[in-house]
Amino acid sequence: MATIRPAHARARRVYGQNLLTDPAAVRRLATAAGLTRTDLVLEVGAGRGSLTAELLRHARRVVAYEVDPDLAAALPDRPRLTVRVADFLAAEPPGEPFAVAGNIPYALTSAVVDWCLRAPRLTAATLLTQLEYARKRTGDYGRWSRLTIETWPWYDWRLAGRIPRAAFRPVPRVDGGILRLARRPVPLAPASAHVPYRRFVSWGFSGIGGSLHATLARRHDPRRVAGAFRALRLAPDTPVGLVWPEQWLTLFRLLGRA
Repeated sequence: MATIRPAHARARRVYGQNLLTDPAAVRRLATAAGLTRTDLVLEVGAGRGSLTAELLRHARRVVAYEVDPDLAAALPDRPRLTVRVADFLAAEPPGEPFAVAGNIPYALTSAVVDWCLRAPRLTAATLLTQLEYARKRTGDYGRWSRLTIETWPWYDWRLAGRIPRAAFRPVPRVDGGILRLARRPVPLAPASAHVPYRRFVSWGFSGIGGSLHATLARRHDPRRVAGAFRALRLAPDTPVGLVWPEQWLTLFRLLGRA
């Protein structure tokens, strides 16, 4: 596997990124992105360019962001590749449909995901994160997070694979997970429902009353709440994190506009 010079190792620690050096893992991440020759891709944290080269094999064009000037300067000059020595989080999203891919700094995971969710023309993001984060966001623990529930009608969250810690240099303390966040071609709710649905979910996760049933009954007719839970075969004491995204959508349709 490739080695990293001490200066670059220090820079990686500052930026919070572990370079992906296993060729098989690089190919697996690029394959999970599901790119075609018509796609524009923004890469987060190009590093030494191993993933960059693989993305170029699949995509029409790659714009690689790398904040380390030394690493950015070492990236090859290739057709269809634009290298930007800049902070990805400060970038303006393209005005055309685009995808995001990258082995991202773990400390910036939430910020990168938020950037992707705010980008109007994003089609999909394939991000190598800490395995725990990817599992949490995709319901792999059997529980669902608030962010996933809030965005589910418009985005599909999937755990697309696991990358062992030995595939990185420096070796991190935990394995990585491939998080696949894709905009739904046909949303499960109209755009007009975006704000009221997020408010509905936010209130449901507030914890007031001790359970989702009790929380919703504070703002909606308790009889309607009880009927909705019966229709979904949800016990009144079901913890909020165990309610599936599809069940949230049904609850919103039954109660949210009442």
